[in-house]
Amino acid sequence: MTIKNLSKMAAMAAVVVAGFASCSDDDDVNTSTVAGTQAALDQACADWKTARANWENTEAFLFGAADVYSIDPHTDTWPVDATALSRVLGDNTFMNDIDNQIKTASVGILGYHGIEYVLFREGKPRNISQITDLEYKYVCAVAKDLYNATATLEATWDSEESNVERHKIALAYISSHKGVNDDDEQTEELEGYTNFGKAFKNPGTGDWETALDATLEIIAGCQDIIGEVGDSKIGLPYSHEDDTYIESPYAYNSIVDFYDNIISCKNALYGGVGATTPNAKSLIYFCLNSNNSTLKSQAEAVQAKLDNALAKIDAMKKPFALYYSDSSCGAAIDALGELDDALETLKTTLSGYAGNATVEAQCKVINANYVDNVILLTYRTLADNAYKLYQSILDIKTK
Repeated sequence: MTIKNLSKMAAMAAVVVAGFASCSDDDDVNTSTVAGTQAALDQACADWKTARANWENTEAFLFGAADVYSIDPHTDTWPVDATALSRVLGDNTFMNDIDNQIKTASVGILGYHGIEYVLFREGKPRNISQITDLEYKYVCAVAKDLYNATATLEATWDSEESNVERHKIALAYISSHKGVNDDDEQTEELEGYTNFGKAFKNPGTGDWETALDATLEIIAGCQDIIGEVGDSKIGLPYSHEDDTYIESPYAYNSIVDFYDNIISCKNALYGGVGATTPNAKSLIYFCLNSNNSTLKSQAEAVQAKLDNALAKIDAMKKPFALYYSDSSCGAAIDALGELDDALETLKTTLSGYAGNATVEAQCKVINANYVDNVILLTYRTLADNAYKLYQSILDIKTK
């Protein structure tokens, strides 16, 4: 898409936003603007970016609860469906029961990007005078639902079920939301509550028959998001296959999203949140110190390709929403492809140790650390900051 076309898109979005005040012929539709402060809105935008980074740090492990309970599409679908959003804002039946309606609404108006659409324009917080009471009511409900979704992720990966309040939220969330199919359509009731943390740590009790199966899922989860970032998030706009497929376009947060996605892989492989070197209970540490020259060299290749992919993403011309055709995007795509290949090679080698008692025992150690010090810790931080975001959005009208 050319800059001219992008500007046209932005203008169309502005029309839709302006149309929120008159998106229905119903004379009872509230057309007033929110009584709040710019400082409070700016704080909500800052908290959105923090909570957004936390979410992107989870994308190397979107299996388990995020998949089974359709939390990924429910909270992270884009592009925003501006037409549907305008329609629901003018629907009194929907808006008068919004906390319940939002649970099974079209995913195109929910989650991080529904909130982003209200709070940001062209990489900056919107002017508070542009936000209507209807938008405020809507975004409060979406932020509350987002918090409940993240609390569910934490609770269902906490093998000790240590947070009673978030466990209750999870049970309520699972019973009140619907599944989402590949076409982003609401489908059947969700499956019942499962503790994925326990299942991952204890092979044969859930989706993973052996400890090695679970360890291989660590790699597969990384490959899934690496492929998505390279082929879809960057690749679709870069190739002009879909110029509208731009993540976080209103906050100009795309490249930060991509980088944080690959950081989620580094955390997973290195066995800790923010890890700069592999810890002693991590998958990469095991491969580097297993007295197996093949595993060691393959793990070293993964480390090198991982660092290169992060560097290439960081070097992309910013913002991606304006420069998605730049050659730096192609360089990042190539680096991500090399990282995926390196992980596939390592995964293939590890798969050959199926049934090896020594490897199985070590995998149990890797998996327990992965659940407690990567997945659970990331989800707990995510839920904490999603709650902070919800509170800061509420504060827009009170501060």
